[in-house]
Amino acid sequence: MQVAVVTFDGFNELDSFIASALINRCRNDGVEAFITTPAPVVTSMNGVVVTGQRPMEFVTEADVVLIGSGVKARDVAADDRMLFRLRLDPSRQLIGAQCSGALVLARLGLLDGMPACTDMKTRPFVEACGVTVLDVPFHAEGNVATAGGCLASQYLATWVITRLLGQDAARDVIGYVAPVGEQQQTVERAMRAVHAGEAVLG
Repeated sequence: MQVAVVTFDGFNELDSFIASALINRCRNDGVEAFITTPAPVVTSMNGVVVTGQRPMEFVTEADVVLIGSGVKARDVAADDRMLFRLRLDPSRQLIGAQCSGALVLARLGLLDGMPACTDMKTRPFVEACGVTVLDVPFHAEGNVATAGGCLASQYLATWVITRLLGQDAARDVIGYVAPVGEQQQTVERAMRAVHAGEAVLG
């Protein structure tokens, strides 16, 4: 199973790297994440230069697509040519967005009829798209999820791992990266956030 972590120019390192690093701890179970970029090289909001592992077109074949955030998210959301390259299908893919990535999902019409999570700066722009923004770190309905706040990227990764491999796999990954002496609290917080954020569909 392949995961595209979509990473635009001006990206937030925490959003892309935390999600991809956590998911890649499941390589032995057949799940692998790739930094997926619209250009061969992108530069983060803090000047970190990264070579993409997969081109943007990879999103069409990935089993999971996570849209990262960054300082140029509004430009991305306003770029019809860029949006055209994001051909996503929630009927067969897990799709998630981190912080301002929710604005991209809103512009793609993937948040129609569902609330979302995002960061405080992006909130008014997501709301301007007609989407209700929740004051929680994670929310999912069906195959679409959003997370708000940089460190909520661990919840997005927890959701992906749980959906693909089950709760035990997610617990193992979060427990491994948790601060020493805080493993149980960290695991329970992540699992609680994901469980609380998942809507029960009737």
